[in-house]
Amino acid sequence: RLVRIAKTIMEEKKINFSYKFGTMIEIPRAAVTAAEIAEYAEFFSFGTNDLTQMTFGYSRDDAERNFLVQYVAEGILPKNPFQTLDRAGVGKLMQMAVNDGRATRPDLEVGICGEHGGEPASVEFCHSLGFNYVSCSPFRVPIARLAAAQDNIGIDRTRLVGGDRCAVARQRQGTAGQRVVGGLERERHGFNGYIQA
Repeated sequence: RLVRIAKTIMEEKKINFSYKFGTMIEIPRAAVTAAEIAEYAEFFSFGTNDLTQMTFGYSRDDAERNFLVQYVAEGILPKNPFQTLDRAGVGKLMQMAVNDGRATRPDLEVGICGEHGGEPASVEFCHSLGFNYVSCSPFRVPIARLAAAQDNIGIDRTRLVGGDRCAVARQRQGTAGQRVVGGLERERHGFNGYIQA
């Protein structure tokens, strides 16, 4: 049906454009059924803010206002999962979805949109999963580009002087949505490394 609609619009407007059909992966069930979804979807965009909320089973607003800071301070959680991607839970769902989706559709394009798209450790993780892009708010683009470039050439950010100074900058950044592309390539993971904001 959507193909027919696109064709009709192109004919009416006398234009031609390329497009892909895809979906957001924002709930655990979507990640678990990725193979089935990839029969129709040409790309997955992981909405990690919602996927994190649904995986942990709590509201971000309530958690950050009431108990999350204490959980991190007391070591219950290693980091705030809304700031740095939770690799053990959310990350496993993402990895499963990428693997299953690409088993169905080998050329499946995968990316991430949300707060994690501009956080260096999360960008590195997405790169390791073979993501095609990360998407973030405009204020986070420089941090995301730097993280992608460092991972692209194999720099260990934990050994850099001033290691996590980015954290202060990240806390001050807002959210909006604009796309910015800069093309880095890495053959090992097939990561195009472009940052979309």
